[in-house]
Parts: sequence; C-alpha cells; structure tokens
Amino acid sequence: MTDAPMTAPTAAVVIRRATPADTTEVAAMVREIAAHEDQAASVHVPDDQWHGLLERPEVVVLLAERDGAAVGYVSAIRRLHLWTGGDVLDLDDLYVRPGHRDTGVGRRLMAALATLAAPEQLLIRWGTEVDNIDAQRFYRRLGATLRPKILAAWTPAVYGALVPGR
Repeated sequence: MTDAPMTAPTAAVVIRRATPADTTEVAAMVREIAAHEDQAASVHVPDDQWHGLLERPEVVVLLAERDGAAVGYVSAIRRLHLWTGGDVLDLDDLYVRPGHRDTGVGRRLMAALATLAAPEQLLIRWGTEVDNIDAQRFYRRLGATLRPKILAAWTPAVYGALVPGR
C-alpha cells in the first residue's frame, strides 16, 4: 500500500496510513478508546514510544481524517500464522471518535484495511467483547464470521512462578 490517501466519493473523509509524525494523535486516540472501554489503566505506552512503533513495518495504523482532523483509526499487526505459513493481519482496535460515529467512518476504515490486505489475500482477524452487541452487529454487516473463543492472557507476574531460577 502506498501512503497516498484512500478516499471514497461518499464523504469528506480521507483514510491514510499513520506516520511517526502522527504520534500525538494516535496516542490520544488509544487513550480515548481505552477510557471508553474502562481500560485506561491498561495503557502503558508513553506518547514518545509511539514514534518508534509507527516506524515498524508490521504495525499498521490507518487514520481517518475529516477536514484535516483525526476522527478515528484502525490498528493491526501483521504477523506470521504458522498453520498457513503466511501472514495475517491481527486487528487491534477500531475506534471512531464521538460525533463521527454512525457516519460510515468505521466502515471506511475497515474497507481501507481490506484494501491493504487484498493484494496478498491476508486473513484479517480480531476479537470483540461478548457484551459489545453493537460491534458484533457492525462486523456481521461487513460479512465477518463471528465465533466464540476464550481469550487468555498470562502476565509475567503469574507465569514467573514457572520460570526456573525465579
């Protein structure tokens, strides 16, 4: 994908890949979505670290802008999928700022991510909270397959007990 803006004739929204110059805006929106999901305490990336993250080729952050102001983003990590021997895009967040929701921005962001994945036919996958019915409805309208799965997390404080010598 080039860094050229991707636009659709339906709205004055431009979708483009975030660059290190977008560090402040990306960090702000990550904090916003975390607060929206009552997970603000889980965000540990300082703003200045975003600069380096946005330089990494496997980190994909697409920004939606209206009149030059960021109104949302979708983020994903490109990684190896051992079962297929190819890469997948693991969608991390899809976020649209209040006041811009239900205007097609989320759909446009997902379409831009699909445009990025299409040349290599990459699978895009993600999770959503069981009680987030609005998100599930949105993803079904896009044609996504939803299936239940348990997400596990293992923190260093917990798995450290199994590490020899600790």
